[in-house]
Amino acid sequence: MPKVGAEANAIGIRHGRERVAEMDHLTPGMFTAWQNFYVIVGSSAGALTGLQFVVITLVAQARAVGSMRDIHAFGTPTVIHFCTALLLSAAMTAPWHSVEMLGGCLLAGGFTGVGYSFRVLSHARKAAYKPSVEDWVWYVTVPFIAHLVLLGAAVLVYLAIGWSLVAVAADVLVFLLLGVHNAWDTVTFVAVQHSPQSSSSDANAVT
Repeated sequence: MPKVGAEANAIGIRHGRERVAEMDHLTPGMFTAWQNFYVIVGSSAGALTGLQFVVITLVAQARAVGSMRDIHAFGTPTVIHFCTALLLSAAMTAPWHSVEMLGGCLLAGGFTGVGYSFRVLSHARKAAYKPSVEDWVWYVTVPFIAHLVLLGAAVLVYLAIGWSLVAVAADVLVFLLLGVHNAWDTVTFVAVQHSPQSSSSDANAVT
């Protein structure tokens, strides 16, 4: 009897390990559970992309733009964040025949994003507007880290690691929230720096 019990325990442990291995292995069927998430995030990113066009219009009306380099450093990246969230949502809901194909697509997006981050850094260093420490964090550092995370998540997807879907989903949310934060930051900067009260206080300070 003890021998039979030991064999039963061994079989149970083996089955448990097999179930864990199945959960850790990514299959195309697992993407179905994330469909609603990416539909919500993707549609939000697409709708919020228009927010940045409004922001640029307000900046132009306030004549707060120093140069096109300022736009490339602090305006265009916000549109890229929204578009990245939208494209990732589309990629994660596309009918891929294998996870390797999806992993390759995400890898290409990650490498492109990292390269673009260096371009933004170059524009920010040469822009007429001198960014503060907080600006460096939100406009350069965090997006660069987000693209690095996308690269890592792409590798996990290519290796068919099950929890890689969580990493991709979290990264998509980061890009969406980055776009919202930076767009709002630009609007508030223009509103404060170019308001009538600000102009009058500057004039009083000069006199």
